[in-house]
Amino acid sequence: MARDVRLLDHALVPEAELAAFSATHPAAGGIASFVGKVRPDEGVEALELSHYEPLTQPGMEALAEEALARWPLDGLLLIHRTGLMRAGEPIVLVAAAARHRRDAFEAADFAMDHLKSNAWFWKREKRADGWHWIEPRQQDHSDLKRWG
Repeated sequence: MARDVRLLDHALVPEAELAAFSATHPAAGGIASFVGKVRPDEGVEALELSHYEPLTQPGMEALAEEALARWPLDGLLLIHRTGLMRAGEPIVLVAAAARHRRDAFEAADFAMDHLKSNAWFWKREKRADGWHWIEPRQQDHSDLKRWG
């Protein structure tokens, strides 16, 4: 069970990361992945993510360990951007490699739900009238409750 957990303060290139992850897990029956991008919402000029690294990296590592303990995975990839991003830029990449598709899908979904709602990031978006903090939506919290 290999895991790769990273924070990036520079551009994330999901295609290259997924190709490398896939090459590392040739025996996997499948790889499920999710790429989250800055939504091109009307009026949003930029998104900024900040964090406290002494909590963020260990928290992401613990999340990866929990996913690896819950599902029989060949590997797990968690990469999250920080800093300033523009519309269309990738923010997060989650990928799970497993012998069977359901395990890969569920592990990736689990990790993404936790990163979205229960993570160690502060998000704000810039609009014409200035910066605004973003909080998780009620649906994000409901998604997280599915995992018990």
